[in-house]
Amino acid sequence: MFSKHSHPLEGQRALVTGANSGIGAAVARSLALAGAKVVINYVVNEEASLALVREIEVEGGQAIAIHADVSKEDQVKNMFSQMIESWGSIDILVNNAGIQRDAAFLDMTLEQWNQVMNVNLTGQFLCAKEAAREFVRRGILPEISCAAGKIICISSVHEVIPWAGHVNYAASKGGLMLFMKSIAQELAHLKIRVNGISPGAIKTPINRSAWETQEAEQELLKLIPYGRVGDPSDIGRTAVWLASDASDYVTGESLFVDGGMTLYPGFREGG
Repeated sequence: MFSKHSHPLEGQRALVTGANSGIGAAVARSLALAGAKVVINYVVNEEASLALVREIEVEGGQAIAIHADVSKEDQVKNMFSQMIESWGSIDILVNNAGIQRDAAFLDMTLEQWNQVMNVNLTGQFLCAKEAAREFVRRGILPEISCAAGKIICISSVHEVIPWAGHVNYAASKGGLMLFMKSIAQELAHLKIRVNGISPGAIKTPINRSAWETQEAEQELLKLIPYGRVGDPSDIGRTAVWLASDASDYVTGESLFVDGGMTLYPGFREGG
């Protein structure tokens, strides 16, 4: 049905964390359409995860769902063990799982701070470490990819844009940027590529109130020079490219997929 050219990830095995909704689901679907077998990681809503597995299978792909809280080291290790037992190894990790626990700074609790850091930052550390260890153990399989492995960290425009009322989230994403770049620097000689995708406003359940009504969307568009709110598939297509050999000379980069949100649009007229 598809040519090899349309399946750039043929024969590769991918794990997407937090993959049962929103950006994670779109990335998992895109990777599967590109030929990869995909692990759908979830921590809640098993039904949605299994529905996504069935959707991928109906489209001719392969997927399995594995439960794990990425902030818990024992659960992360068990998830990787299950994946490797099922499919032999891993070629692509998409570190997507993330949460928001919003509060004004003066009211923010230590629990709200720690919850966000544990998932958004520590979770990426734990998963990236397990993936990188497996990449090193297995080495390059040239018939599959030029690289020994690829890690994609899903971040946010708020790794560089301050966000009052969300200081725990913004701090976690700012930390994630230098985590990604630092491990990219450390692992590059092993032919492990590490990059980030930093989405702007994307139509997902986590920010539905910002785009669901026409009035809300018009207000949001003031921040987006390109004139549309992003779709999860915009991130999915970007992930396929970063996971493929088409981007083999790219490592340590934050790729902003944001319709120009990071271009300080207020300065277009008010500079």
